Amino acid sequence: MDQLASWWDGAELWVAGLPFIPQVILVLAVMIPCCFGIAWLLDRALSVVFALLGRAEIVDPDGSTGERTKVEGF
Repeated sequence: MDQLASWWDGAELWVAGLPFIPQVILVLAVMIPCCFGIAWLLDRALSVVFALLGRAEIVDPDGSTGERTKVEGF
């Protein structure tokens, strides 16, 4: 665990030592794919949970849910 902490400290100091613009570019290059992956995993997991609870959304082939929205049904 000490080795991992030492590596993390080195990486953190390297990023902190960069000028602002490269820091932003590096953080965005790492965080955007990470956040996208986490969001995708949460979407898949919640879809499974909702399907198990019988709350899955049925989608027609044309992409609609088959239900009217308040605006359409008004």
